[in-house]
Amino acid sequence: MSRARVLVLNSALGPLDYRVPHGMSVEPGSIVVAPLGPRQLMGVVWEPERLPSDAEVGDNRLRNLLAVADAPPLRPALRRLIEWTADYYLAPPASVARMALSSTSALEGSRHVVEYRATGHVPARMTAQREQALERIGDRQGLIRELAAIADVSDSVIRGLVKAGAIESVEVDIDSPYPLPRAEHAPPILSEDQRAAADVLIADVAARAFRPTLLDGVTGSGKTEVYFEAVAEALRQDQQVLVLLPEIALTEPFLKRFHDRFGCEPVAWHSGLRSTQRRRAWRAIASGEARVTVGARSALFLPYAKLGLIVVDESHETSFKQEDGVHYHARDVAVMRGKFEDCPVILASATPAIETRQQVTLGNYNEVKLPGRFGPAEMPAIEALDLLEHKPDRGRWLAPPLVAALEETLSRGEQSLLFLNRRGYAPLTLCRHCGHRFQCPNCTAWMVEHRLTRRLACHHCGHIEPVPRACPECSEEDSLVACGPGVERIADEATALFPEARVAVVTSDTIWSPAKAAEFVGRMEAGAIDIVVGTQLVTKGYHFPNLTLVGVVDADLGLEGGDLRAAERTFQQIRQVSGRAGRGEKPGRVFIQTHSPGAQVMQALVTGDSEAFYEAETDARRDAGAPPFGRYAALIISSEDQSAAQETARLIGRSAPEVEGMHVYGPAPAPLAMLRGRHRFRLLIHARRALDVQEVIRGWLGAIDWPSKVRVAVDVDPYSFL
Repeated sequence: MSRARVLVLNSALGPLDYRVPHGMSVEPGSIVVAPLGPRQLMGVVWEPERLPSDAEVGDNRLRNLLAVADAPPLRPALRRLIEWTADYYLAPPASVARMALSSTSALEGSRHVVEYRATGHVPARMTAQREQALERIGDRQGLIRELAAIADVSDSVIRGLVKAGAIESVEVDIDSPYPLPRAEHAPPILSEDQRAAADVLIADVAARAFRPTLLDGVTGSGKTEVYFEAVAEALRQDQQVLVLLPEIALTEPFLKRFHDRFGCEPVAWHSGLRSTQRRRAWRAIASGEARVTVGARSALFLPYAKLGLIVVDESHETSFKQEDGVHYHARDVAVMRGKFEDCPVILASATPAIETRQQVTLGNYNEVKLPGRFGPAEMPAIEALDLLEHKPDRGRWLAPPLVAALEETLSRGEQSLLFLNRRGYAPLTLCRHCGHRFQCPNCTAWMVEHRLTRRLACHHCGHIEPVPRACPECSEEDSLVACGPGVERIADEATALFPEARVAVVTSDTIWSPAKAAEFVGRMEAGAIDIVVGTQLVTKGYHFPNLTLVGVVDADLGLEGGDLRAAERTFQQIRQVSGRAGRGEKPGRVFIQTHSPGAQVMQALVTGDSEAFYEAETDARRDAGAPPFGRYAALIISSEDQSAAQETARLIGRSAPEVEGMHVYGPAPAPLAMLRGRHRFRLLIHARRALDVQEVIRGWLGAIDWPSKVRVAVDVDPYSFL
């Protein structure tokens, strides 16, 4: 081919045409280097009929492609997924394609690279920054810029430590092969229910055809062991497998279970990887050498050579929805990738999303159930504690019955978990003298006090500042007071009540990498922790046989804030955390602290009648025309200039088309009216299920011009309404 249509990785541009110089060979999917003005950009050759260009020119005006990357072309199935994702979520195709080419170093061919690691030597001249760098780097290894980012110091600090001998260089072969998992390494002994479920999934893999299946099993029923049998069948068929996990903290426990079953670890893909690790994984996936990949949602867009099975574990998790950039939902995109690859997709969950359950009802998804726990383990007994009746002591947050249960559990040498989905020590800090409240300078959000790090932090933009000794408003010293509890405050209370107990705080602040997760699991399994105080990080994926008590500190927290899925999310979250109790031979107990014990969601949790809860929620959604029976889309208008954002939002609102079966609400200031220094306004679109909302929005926004300093984002099927 002498002329090529190229999707360059610049979201502001559409596809462009280039000349293929003599001697260069390209095909659809080829990854190329293309000139754009004085710059050079990566791009992907595309079929012209599938990606029309608005800038077609004659052959005599075409510029030559510069090079073809040393990497396999993107396969047709992946290109179709990129097209579908861009079309459905109204995103620039280049932004989606960029996720498939997320390791630019992987396109440069095989080579060695020099990385750096600490030697253990302490230099004679130590500064605060050098001390911070060595403490944070620990036993990590990486490029100088990666170590500098980990340590939150400049590159020059790391280079200075290299000269001082505190950090040494090491040559790394970044294309060394991965060990191959073995399907017959350690096959498990399955119960009758597990074997029946596994046989269905194995047959789907053997058929090599698209089939989505909901694997619905109660917590502790052994869902992982069941879908591992489908993974084993894919390995026998010489196919690749992708397993998606919602949290990076779950990766390390999963890797251990995988190693025990298959004799080696799978290939990991997540944001915590060094660039050399990402390069090695990307190339192994593209060549087909990486047989099983476990990763976060971005692993969906990697260029698998022969994908034969996709597993979405904890498929109900809202963290599978991407809230920045391309607003895709990994669960739904996984199903579409399975369709394009013609391979089965397993959605595993103890608390499936209503959208998934509706697909089962419609017959679009198959369903396999695991109704009971594996072996002798039984579901824990759950009790709701009415906080109006069982009031905690003044200045405390744990009700007397829960405190008594903690004492009993400690006396038996068993472990407890206190769950509160709120990081830090307190969600609000104010001055008792003048009433000043600490608010983020970049967001309309309160600063959260973190006493472990002695900082105030914004959980939306990441802004941090030290806790001042005096109020910045009235200059009164020692006048600051913490309002409300976070996990650190609950941990302090547990320590004060039980001074001999070993208490651990588990949040994204303390477990920020798979290695930290592995350290936590090791301490729990060794019995070195008595009471865990944690956020949603501990609600899923962990199996601790000696953990017999779970206390939910504030069950009402998830029902606040006007979330349209609040009841469902609360049910899922508390049901999941309750499932951490009694997973071994010892029985478990769960106490749910609430001000509304009579609420439908609380009654469903106590009685275990999930079917009645889901039926009522589904009926309410149907009556309201809410998903999955109707459609939502959000328009988020933002700018550093508040008036420009507001005027653009009003312009878009005034231009809203009148379409039967569609209503537009707004514009209105977003609940989070400022985020990262940008003022935000929102419009909400509510439409009947059959309406092509994307086509309406495409025509609507395409007819409007707005200032370049204003950003308009479209969120199809939104999960966050902030």
